[in-house]
Amino acid sequence: MTEANPVSTPSRGDESTVPRARTDSPGGRGDLMTPRGNTSIDSGVVAKIAGMAAREVAGVYDMGAGTARALGAVRGIVGGDRSVTQGVSVEVGERQAAVDLDLVVEYGVAIPDVAAAVRRNVITAVERMTGLEVTEVNIRVDDVHMPGQEKEGDKGRAEEAEPGPRVQ
Repeated sequence: MTEANPVSTPSRGDESTVPRARTDSPGGRGDLMTPRGNTSIDSGVVAKIAGMAAREVAGVYDMGAGTARALGAVRGIVGGDRSVTQGVSVEVGERQAAVDLDLVVEYGVAIPDVAAAVRRNVITAVERMTGLEVTEVNIRVDDVHMPGQEKEGDKGRAEEAEPGPRVQ
């Protein structure tokens, strides 16, 4: 007599509502292991969800350690998309996930407040979308973005788009 209680996203246009992880199962998690079969969620899926959720928080300028950001900038210059999972590392088990994030924050924001907001947003998004319990979200702040600085990939594109005279 238990009825599934899917949470729906607001519908836009003619999109149908999307069921979300059930929260009425034992432990408050989605049913990943059932008598009718098991659902496994790849670590790449969790990494994408965590990366998107972290980027939604005000005060997060970019993600990834210096090398990862440099490679992402090169990828952007040659026409590739920057990876949503840049700066995200996850471990996924049968029922739990742990997330590690490398962030670049905006100058002037309170880093503990940004970290708490990122942690809260990542946990909410991963648990809601996957039904996995997030055991920890470790955050490492690698850099602070100073006002007036351009993203590493933006500088090259701006120079490419508007070539000026080299000599006057």
